[in-house]
Amino acid sequence: MQELWHKNAIVYTVDVESFADGNGDGVGDFVGLAGKLDYLSGLNINCVWLQPFFPSPRRDHGYDISDYYSIDPRYGTVGDFVEFSQSARDRGIKIIIDLVVNHTSIDHPWFQQARRDPKSKYRDWYVWSKEKPPNADQGMVFPGVQKTTWTFDEEAGEYYFHRFYEHQPDLNTGNPKVRAEIARIIKAWVQLGVCGFRVDALPFVISTKGAGSTAFGDCPEYLIGMRQVLSWQRGDSVFMAEANLPPEQVPMYFGEGDRTHVVFNFYVNQHLWLAMAREQAQPIKDAYAALPPIPNFCQWANFLRTHDELDLGRLSESERGEVFNAFGPLPDMQLYNRGIRRRLAPMLANDRDRIELAHSLMLTLPGTPVLRYGDEIGMGEDLSLNERDSIRTPMQWANARNGGFSPADADRLPLPVIHGGEFGYEKVNVTAQQRDPDSLLNWLERATRIRMRSPEFGNGKCEWLETSDEAVLAHSCAGDHSCVFAIHNLSGRPVDVDVTLGRKVDGLFDLLDNRDNPVREGGPQHFQLKPYGFVWLRDG
Repeated sequence: MQELWHKNAIVYTVDVESFADGNGDGVGDFVGLAGKLDYLSGLNINCVWLQPFFPSPRRDHGYDISDYYSIDPRYGTVGDFVEFSQSARDRGIKIIIDLVVNHTSIDHPWFQQARRDPKSKYRDWYVWSKEKPPNADQGMVFPGVQKTTWTFDEEAGEYYFHRFYEHQPDLNTGNPKVRAEIARIIKAWVQLGVCGFRVDALPFVISTKGAGSTAFGDCPEYLIGMRQVLSWQRGDSVFMAEANLPPEQVPMYFGEGDRTHVVFNFYVNQHLWLAMAREQAQPIKDAYAALPPIPNFCQWANFLRTHDELDLGRLSESERGEVFNAFGPLPDMQLYNRGIRRRLAPMLANDRDRIELAHSLMLTLPGTPVLRYGDEIGMGEDLSLNERDSIRTPMQWANARNGGFSPADADRLPLPVIHGGEFGYEKVNVTAQQRDPDSLLNWLERATRIRMRSPEFGNGKCEWLETSDEAVLAHSCAGDHSCVFAIHNLSGRPVDVDVTLGRKVDGLFDLLDNRDNPVREGGPQHFQLKPYGFVWLRDG
């Protein structure tokens, strides 16, 4: 069903600034991005999530917005955006953009007027206090870097509230006028061809704000109102929520299917990394068992890495230590006392088998897969850069000047391209991998194509299967008339494993190897898997 496209999309995350420079000025733009749509189409991408491209002083990579209705001139014009959007639609690719309305930039005209004049209509668009609240040292989004959630403004003569950096004052989303403005922002971009929004920091958007406020997401009725605004504009549009939820809060965000359509599954993501650190399947099964069922029309978003740190805050301290030791053992690899600021490939020691295993899990676990640009070719990180910039370096297109990202002088680029060594653009780039039939890129293109032909992984009823080896994760996803199976060896040793399929099968077809798999009559099925090996199977 077209209106449920979000249940089986392949989503690709793009930072316009760092993806492709179309005019040679050193900065990625919409002309450059439009020129790469055929590449994305070849990767079987049918939805692109664009990170912020609005005017911004870019103290926080564009998440500090100073104008919600325009495009940063470095990236092009509204006309360039519309042409890109139309070109994407011509290829069957939908566009989702970031909706960043928990806060603005301190440079936004709304805040500038609010701080100058206590009688300004914008004063109550933000959250103020004459005295610094006693809990100002609590609730920071970036602990260790951020010192407070309340900062004194000399011009206003009061403290303003900010969950994020001090240059990102929180909007008072409890104010009806602010909510009306957010509705206008949604309507404006839908009219320009957007098919949905990744809602940034949603728990804070729908929380009561002010001195003494500690609850997250305690005003879900506003979420219902946002959803109604979006749905009335375009029936197939979706909200994808950034919401790092404990299991008990899941119903608040999905409701009865009348709130968010898709929620990023941070809870499973963190336990997936724990499972890979332990080389045991149980943490993944435990994570899914802890999550309540979600409405039929809703979906989880699966991911391996986002544009932020790998947040491990839902794990216990000892569990987090296990993941740190396995994938980010050095202090400069860690961030905010909770996360890892590394790219996927170096976290997995650039081990091709482990990288494929991780992508296979993302593609087959219940939900919609979300890929991060550059992970399809195994890009690395630059730990010399500040905080999360380490994983935001320019896309590596070729063994050419600036990795083929831009012909401009290197000092004009937003961040330096990774060069030299194991992950430099000289070795890791799109052109080289397109020419190599055995490359990671060509493997992933094939895997995503098979995933698109196997909608049961997104729509089907998932059941965890009994296995004879604790390192093996096995599950089935059953549709009305068909069933697929995925079996993963999370360990670095070969396994001979028996798997109880839980249903009678007429035959098993190996989707990845394109061949029939032998079926044992009665009882469990037997599989031999190489270290970090996996199979996708179809009944019949």
